Amino acid sequence: MGYDENQLWQDYKKNHNSESREKIILHYVPLVRYVAGRFAPGLKGYFEFDDLVSAGIHGLINAVERFNPDLGFKFETYAISRIKGSIVDWLRSLNWVPHSTLKKAQELEDVMWKLEQQLGRAPSDKEVADYMGLGLDEYQQLLQQTAPITLISLDDLQCSAGDDGNSNLLFQELIPDPNAVNPELSLEYREIKETLVDAIRRLPERESLVITLYYYEGLTLKEIGQILEVSESRVSQLHTKAVLRLRGKLSRKKKELIV
Repeated sequence: MGYDENQLWQDYKKNHNSESREKIILHYVPLVRYVAGRFAPGLKGYFEFDDLVSAGIHGLINAVERFNPDLGFKFETYAISRIKGSIVDWLRSLNWVPHSTLKKAQELEDVMWKLEQQLGRAPSDKEVADYMGLGLDEYQQLLQQTAPITLISLDDLQCSAGDDGNSNLLFQELIPDPNAVNPELSLEYREIKETLVDAIRRLPERESLVITLYYYEGLTLKEIGQILEVSESRVSQLHTKAVLRLRGKLSRKKKELIV
């Protein structure tokens, strides 16, 4: 920061120094731009990048106000999920997705789920396209149309994180971290997470890799494309298919838990 970050946190948290608070927020604005940048490619033509940043700033401010530096956790890790959650909440509040597109995404999810149950494996693009009576080009266009929805749709499947049921987790917080152990997590969280781990394991190899790199490693679609040596639009398609497959399994698991 050019100054003692720990001292700034202590000055803000213990002395309620507003100047220290503002310095902390300004320092972490690039983190907001990073998170917004991960949304931007899938939302081209819908929103300006600066709109996403503005929405994320609210999450950053909330993270700064609620963060406890004495617990020993990295602020960046804590803040990223709050920033993302703020952007997701803003997008959801606008009700910007046409009903016809939502219907198409739901149909895709259902078809993928049905075929997987019938085949005992993830269906290929051709199998899904044939089932829906589409050519491969039409199917690719459908994936492109529904891609923006998949950037936020999994976060509609939140589950309670604590036994009190008052704390919800976003999807990226469900991605398994082998170093994290918390015996206080709710039964719902544990069952959903187990379902997710199994679902990711059963994804086609490239889709599984995209999900891991995007949600756990924090890479952008463009960066993942460079690793896989494919275009950003191809990565977007892989992400869309993976999310629809995961959403189908998670939504049905949620229904089981409710029943």
